[in-house]
Amino acid sequence: MSDLKITLIQADLFWEEKVKNLAMFSGKISSIREETDLIILPEMFSTGFTMNAVKLAETMDGATVKWMKEIANSKKCVVTGSLIIKEGDTYFNRLIWVTSENIEYYDKRHLFSYAGEDKTYGKGENKIIVTLKGWRILPLICYDLRFPVWSRRNKKEDYDLLIYVANWPERRVHAWKQLLIARAIENQCYVAGVNRIGNDRNEIFHSGESGIIDFKGENIFNGNTNEAFIFTQTISKEPLTNFRKQFAFFQDGDEFEIL
Repeated sequence: MSDLKITLIQADLFWEEKVKNLAMFSGKISSIREETDLIILPEMFSTGFTMNAVKLAETMDGATVKWMKEIANSKKCVVTGSLIIKEGDTYFNRLIWVTSENIEYYDKRHLFSYAGEDKTYGKGENKIIVTLKGWRILPLICYDLRFPVWSRRNKKEDYDLLIYVANWPERRVHAWKQLLIARAIENQCYVAGVNRIGNDRNEIFHSGESGIIDFKGENIFNGNTNEAFIFTQTISKEPLTNFRKQFAFFQDGDEFEIL
């Protein structure tokens, strides 16, 4: 069974400054000396969590997606994070999953109405489960974390690793930490959460606290508060498989569909 090496990048973001953000992340990624299978960036990593979609949106053949392709090719790994994408007349907070061979994407399902996200962006309808080195991975975005039914592992949508990319504010960071643990326990999976740090233009402070949690809900890594960092961790599938066999709670779960 293959191990998976994942790299979290927690960083402050330049507000609505795509060129500066891509240059900053390029520098951080170039400093990664060890091999990695997956680099995870925060939500809206090229702009910060902004509602200025008309000005900042790109297309799927825009500069940021091209940059992600270049990183995936040069580092020989997957790169993922979300950005603002326009399709037709609709804007999406879209997570892009870029490999050296192809691109997949997920549009954020749960839009944060408290900040007006639902009035700016289109609502995603479908999840994706991507595969990497034999691992099945479900990538989601920030506010999705509060809605466990959307991420619920089931027979049709089985996975091993759950990812959340976020701009989750410090004032609600207790919920961030506890909900990441809850998602790991209830789905018997690894969870990786990647958050930003620093103030945005609305003077909302983000304390980061990105981390990796195992299938028992125990912290493998709990990132430093308020600090930028690059952290790489290897996770193993064999203990996950053994744990699921020993504690086969999955077979007792409810069958349901989201309408």
